[in-house]
Amino acid sequence: MIESDNALIVAASPTSATCAKSEGHWMVVEENANPSSDYFVLPYLHAQGHTVERHRFADVPEPGALRGAHILFVRYIPPAWRRLIASNRDKLAGVHFFMDDDLFSWSSFSRMPLRYQWKLLRLSWRHQGWLRDMDAKLLVSTPYLQARYAQWQPQLLAPQVPAALAPLAQRTDFQGEGSGPVTLFYHGSASHGADLKWLRPVIARVLAADARIVFEVIGNARVNRLFRGLPRVHVVHPMKWDAYQSLLQQPGRTIGLAPLLDSPFNRARSHTKFLDITLAGAVGIYAAGTVYGGVVRHKENGLLLPMEQDAWVDGILQLAENAPMRARMLSEARACL
Repeated sequence: MIESDNALIVAASPTSATCAKSEGHWMVVEENANPSSDYFVLPYLHAQGHTVERHRFADVPEPGALRGAHILFVRYIPPAWRRLIASNRDKLAGVHFFMDDDLFSWSSFSRMPLRYQWKLLRLSWRHQGWLRDMDAKLLVSTPYLQARYAQWQPQLLAPQVPAALAPLAQRTDFQGEGSGPVTLFYHGSASHGADLKWLRPVIARVLAADARIVFEVIGNARVNRLFRGLPRVHVVHPMKWDAYQSLLQQPGRTIGLAPLLDSPFNRARSHTKFLDITLAGAVGIYAAGTVYGGVVRHKENGLLLPMEQDAWVDGILQLAENAPMRARMLSEARACL
């Protein structure tokens, strides 16, 4: 069983009365700038007083730079870094791995797109034994993952608004009453294909019922084909994290959607879409269950609905018609950030 080191004993909650800060030098290894680092890893490390260097996969340091450092891999372990760590483990203060999906369970992602499956197998799943050999510590994003990998004694990190997006929590724009469009949106990734298919008939019915509603969705050519034939649908091409942060800062979005079918992969998800939707200046409709149930209070700071298409159609149309309700719920949601 892997023991927890002192740098990771501190509880993830920023309100914990027992937090004891300890300075250290940490190298965060990430494919690119990404929400996993910005919502979870960096707020946690900075709160503990650590100095942090961010390294891309190709940004491999000289072995001498590793002395006394903690290496933290965010979701993925690139081959060059694995070789470097294996050859210089004695120089390091610690090795750590953060995951915010169930990356160590083949069954959890076996129905994802083949390219995504291959990436997870190559850069995450196959490294479990190596991480144990390196006496690595595990950091996770949800209580589900913390319980599932209890033998690792994982550290639970709570999502926090990234510093670059913090001003959005105080934004005053609100798309209220009027004859203008009501922008409904779903911002998912390639791993949300089943949720998007479930959502398609909901969107079709909503667009047919209210001509003011337009729908914005992020997706590739497959998503474009899925929604082809529906009026007032805008398919936005997938983008890097920094570009998505800029997208969130553009005003005009009204209602954000966060459906979540019950699947092994979805059970491990965190509630970061609550943050995304609220930072976008919108009110969210969220799938009922443990993922969003801990942060969303139904009809107070969002709608928490069962995954029943009739309920989502009714919820969207009611929110679209009721600007005062949206304004009140948005205010409550921002208070949670």
